[in-house]
Amino acid sequence: MEALRATYGDDDSSDSDSDHSPPLSFPANSNPQTEETLSSALPPPPVSLLHPPNSLGSLDYLQTGQPSRVRSFPHVEGNYALHVYIPVFIPSISKKEMGQFLKRVSSVVPNLHVVDIDIPLNTLCKEEHKLEQVALGREFHISLGRTVPIRVHQIDSIVAMLPQKLQFQKRYWIDFNKWEVFVNDDRTRTFLSLEVVTGGLPEITKQIQAVNEVYKLHNLPEFYKDPRPHISLAWALGDVSGSLKKVVEQETKSSAFRGSLQSRICTSKVGGIECKIGNRTHIICKSPDQ
Repeated sequence: MEALRATYGDDDSSDSDSDHSPPLSFPANSNPQTEETLSSALPPPPVSLLHPPNSLGSLDYLQTGQPSRVRSFPHVEGNYALHVYIPVFIPSISKKEMGQFLKRVSSVVPNLHVVDIDIPLNTLCKEEHKLEQVALGREFHISLGRTVPIRVHQIDSIVAMLPQKLQFQKRYWIDFNKWEVFVNDDRTRTFLSLEVVTGGLPEITKQIQAVNEVYKLHNLPEFYKDPRPHISLAWALGDVSGSLKKVVEQETKSSAFRGSLQSRICTSKVGGIECKIGNRTHIICKSPDQ
């Protein structure tokens, strides 16, 4: 039991999705150098190195006092957050047009933040390469089940059952066809998302059903009755779905994304399924050709 807690995180962070960096350490046979020693041995670095072209610049993005995302269930000692999902990466060919769309939406709805890293979207929109790199260049997730708290004794059973239910037969493509707005269950967050409407929907639906079977066996709440697979790119505090939907509809009509169910905003090939429990990520299955 103690070994499991050590692997998945301590109680203070057990149902959090955040990882913690290990403390900085020195080799056993070395002596930490003082500031005086370092400053006398080395000249100061060029100013240009402080903000290289590919960096995110200063921490001005992370403004103090900005709203942050909160867990959807209360912290309980010994609980670990479970999330089963398909990892998704946006192809480079789609980033420019998607970035322009986000920029236009953000100019009308300025309180949007990038999902997970919580940087204000309108701040990133000032520099196109940072918008594509930060807002669109990371890993996104299509949820196959609700994010729920589980107990330590359930972990091994869930990790063992998921691969049995989710064995891959073949890889498939996912088409993200539609910009959509979603609100979380307690209506404290609104999300700007890309929804899967056609290509890949039957396969994802079957995988959601398989995850539901594992959840039911562990007395966990099943996924939504009529699932709408999607990835979320930005969020706003509270329920602003009405105003955000209006902006999205207007921008969709005036942009290259015409809202047709047959059009593709971007496409991604599914290579596997993962689940995160506490601070640890498990590879549930990979496609045979990977």
